[in-house]
Amino acid sequence: MSKDKIKKEIYEWIKSIGLAVIIAILIKTFIFNSTYVLGSSMYPTLHEKDRLFTNKVVYFFNEPQRGDIVVLKAPDDPEKDYIKRVIAIEGDLIAIKNGKVYVNNKLLKEEYIREGSYTYGNIKLKVPQGHVFVLGDNRERGASKDSRYFGPVPIDLIKGKASFRYFPFDNRFGFLY
Repeated sequence: MSKDKIKKEIYEWIKSIGLAVIIAILIKTFIFNSTYVLGSSMYPTLHEKDRLFTNKVVYFFNEPQRGDIVVLKAPDDPEKDYIKRVIAIEGDLIAIKNGKVYVNNKLLKEEYIREGSYTYGNIKLKVPQGHVFVLGDNRERGASKDSRYFGPVPIDLIKGKASFRYFPFDNRFGFLY
């Protein structure tokens, strides 16, 4: 093989690798991100060390919906991210009383929390425009810093929707509901 052919081949490889790196950075920056779960605030839905794909594009086109699992910039610590479930959206009346959650005066069916869980707090408020009310699925006392602690969350703090658990490779692998 001639030196010119080798140089051309190396140049093509460098271009291909460079393009692949640029595409990967664009995808990670604008489309998907990987999220690593620390803590038990979303137990039993998510466990510590679960790894998730977070869709960053979905909220450019739609507002968060009740039931979405979202990654958000922590309102009480800008250096951290939290993962929580959207319980109520702007305009909803949220109430927590006697360990139960009510949205718009209707008892919220929460099949994702442990049976018999008691939701601590005594809250009654209307979610302001441009905000959501989030809770962790783990309702044990002190298990989750969420809207009971820091109030409704501005939508612009939401970084994406957790949509797929890709690790561990067990019966929990797959799409999140």
